[in-house]
Amino acid sequence: VCSSDLPGLKVVGDATDAGTFASSVPPADTFVHLAGVRRPKPWQKKRFRETDLGSVQASIAAATAAGIKHFVYVSVAHPAPIMRAYVSVRVECERLLEQSGLNVTILRPWYVLGPGHRWPAILIPSYWILRLLPWTRGFAQRLGLVKVDQMINALVWSVEHPATGVRVLDVPGIREHGREP
Repeated sequence: VCSSDLPGLKVVGDATDAGTFASSVPPADTFVHLAGVRRPKPWQKKRFRETDLGSVQASIAAATAAGIKHFVYVSVAHPAPIMRAYVSVRVECERLLEQSGLNVTILRPWYVLGPGHRWPAILIPSYWILRLLPWTRGFAQRLGLVKVDQMINALVWSVEHPATGVRVLDVPGIREHGREP
């Protein structure tokens, strides 16, 4: 929950059970959803459904009950060649958000580079080459890497500029709105 009236707000509950936290969600402009399986692996389909999908379902219910005007959701770039179960659940979450009636911003990074998450940096030269070739340019842009500061800045931008309807920020959008102000 984002609200300038509630600095340091901490809500404790089960992210998949709205009953454990909905009463703690005050009316606010924006609800930022950041729950999901930590360090997802391709074989965790059941956990994706329980945690990722369950937390979105619970958060939609809590946000709607609290009169939230704007919902920010971090999804994943798709379609993607790997992590099909993860992407499938994230697409299902996006569909639920689109059908919720809430104003929604969906951010779709592929991989966020940051502390402890730097190994894909070795792929940067490959991305550069793929962006040069017309038949792989779209793939390289959609599944590009973003830095953690770009992601944070794009999240802040999304909160400060609420969507009307459904807005999707894919990797190029995250990079554009994730620049330092």
